Amino acid sequence: MDIINGILSSNILPYVLLGYAISILVVVIMIVLENRSPLKTISWVLVLLLLPGLGFILYIFFGQNFRKEKIIARKGLRNHHRLNYLAHSQITQLTHGNLGDNETAREPTGIVRLLLNNSSSVVTTGNEVTFLNNGKDKFEALLRELKNARHFIHLEYYIFAEDRIGNVVKKILKEKASKGVEVRLIVDDVGSWELKSSFFEEMRKAGVEVYSFLQVRFPLLTSKVNYRNHRKIVVIDGHIGFIGGYNIADRYKEGDAKTYGIWRDTHIMIQGDAVNSLQSIFLTDWYFVSQTELTDPKYFPASKPVSNKVMQIVASGPDSDWPAIMMGIFHTIASARDYLYIATPYFLPSESVLFALKTAALSGVDVRIIIPEKSDAFITLLCSRSYIREMLEAGVQVYFYQKGFLHAKTVVADDKISIVGSANMDFRSFEQNFEATAFIYDKDTAQEMKATFFQDQSDSEIILLPEWMERPYIEKVKESFARLFSPLL
Repeated sequence: MDIINGILSSNILPYVLLGYAISILVVVIMIVLENRSPLKTISWVLVLLLLPGLGFILYIFFGQNFRKEKIIARKGLRNHHRLNYLAHSQITQLTHGNLGDNETAREPTGIVRLLLNNSSSVVTTGNEVTFLNNGKDKFEALLRELKNARHFIHLEYYIFAEDRIGNVVKKILKEKASKGVEVRLIVDDVGSWELKSSFFEEMRKAGVEVYSFLQVRFPLLTSKVNYRNHRKIVVIDGHIGFIGGYNIADRYKEGDAKTYGIWRDTHIMIQGDAVNSLQSIFLTDWYFVSQTELTDPKYFPASKPVSNKVMQIVASGPDSDWPAIMMGIFHTIASARDYLYIATPYFLPSESVLFALKTAALSGVDVRIIIPEKSDAFITLLCSRSYIREMLEAGVQVYFYQKGFLHAKTVVADDKISIVGSANMDFRSFEQNFEATAFIYDKDTAQEMKATFFQDQSDSEIILLPEWMERPYIEKVKESFARLFSPLL
């Protein structure tokens, strides 16, 4: 305190202020020269100006824009080469046939071509999809398949908690490893920050290979804290795969009665060639954390068709050439002709997605969005609510989920396209997180997802524009102010 008082009372103060002003100016120029979206640029400039000192620190940790090749370098990886080759082959063949025997899959060739081009997301046929819409079903299926594993288990989760369900999974993984099954686990370092080093050591001693993704530790804390692996992927023996919104923690299985009530989420279990696509994503991430590339053909076993569902597994992140998942969702919205139903825990759409939603609704498409009334992130909840008025004015039906916390990330359109994965409808999922999402082209799957949406809708309250406009003025002010920072959340 004496040092600060000394600076304030001395002739050094003007030079300190000048130095700070110059540093802020330099950062602002850097942000402008990065050619980000004007909205994000203005948001960061506001943070720097409105939060002196703190804004500069926030930018250092959360605002720097890493070049793609500095996070995960895929060039040279044989698995990545293989995917690119298959994707380019399918692009060439797309105009000469269809996507398989599935009648619904013959129509959405535009989005298929888009995802082949922007992320080499290979088209797979002959898949079966099982929906897991509650924690009980998800964990029963996961534990059953883990226990049945014979050759290898690959898991990748944003959150892996050392609680009841976490310890059950850990016990199975240790037992399988002790019997010669290859077990590999990736957890996000920030999402699973509460895990103690003893957790990892215990698993390693049992033969489980486990790594944290993009470790963040003092004094090594850097802006990499802003780029998180939000994927939830499981691959078992190359024949069974899981993807969706569930992490490994008790609240996902049992909910949180004191705070949110039930935890409503959506996961899918996949059988068929699409499992190989999940495997490719996992093995790329595994190479990044372990510097070991696994190329043995046993990790990509041939599989016979188990059904007729056509799908693409899409990965995107700060290392991607394009925001592939956002592009796929944008295309789905823009192409919808009959209906478009969205469930998301966080609604902070990019300007392009926001414009597409309003355009679809104004064009007569039945657009409905369900978001939770309660949230695990207060600022994000305020931001989400700031978009409701313009949605309602455009004719979008908006619902607040009442039964608990809605954490599902799903889109379904026109009984043709179903989308489910880890990506939320927000800036972070579209641009900063490592995400994985399944795009499924199948009528039966779409109708099943639509039925689940209607069930969630029956557990929700519709928001009407006149009532929404009559809310206290202070609520609108808080939401509008929070929205200024939505591109940064």
